[in-house]
Amino acid sequence: MSDLEIRPATADDLAAIVAMLADDPLGAQRESPDDLSPYLTAFERLANDPNQHVVVAVREDKVVGTLQLTVIPGLSRRGTTRSIIEGVRVHSDERGSGLGSQLIEWAVEESGRQGCKLVQLTSDVTRTDAHRFYERLGFEASHVGFKKSL
Repeated sequence: MSDLEIRPATADDLAAIVAMLADDPLGAQRESPDDLSPYLTAFERLANDPNQHVVVAVREDKVVGTLQLTVIPGLSRRGTTRSIIEGVRVHSDERGSGLGSQLIEWAVEESGRQGCKLVQLTSDVTRTDAHRFYERLGFEASHVGFKKSL
């Protein structure tokens, strides 16, 4: 897999990113690949925030994976800076290839470079395969998450 490049995403990558976000049962219900305008607005906001890192994995000039890493300075845990991994997606042609592990390893290493002492993520309760994947990579299901739509 030495032909893989993980790099910052650009606006030109948005169509491929959104297609991957929409390519699963949950994403198909909440993503709209036919209208990239809200994604472009969000991407511009992310690109202007130094604590946001949206990356893509590229192989042979094709975007095959993505994730967002957010660095959050905090007061709890004695002023610990933490990171959150979000929006992890691997192109359907690449699933099972080890690419997901490479993306998460990149995010963990980058978190360390950013001074983080804790890396966290959430995964929908229905994604049991993802839960096993994250546990295999050393993550612990330590909390119960809550959310409220606005």
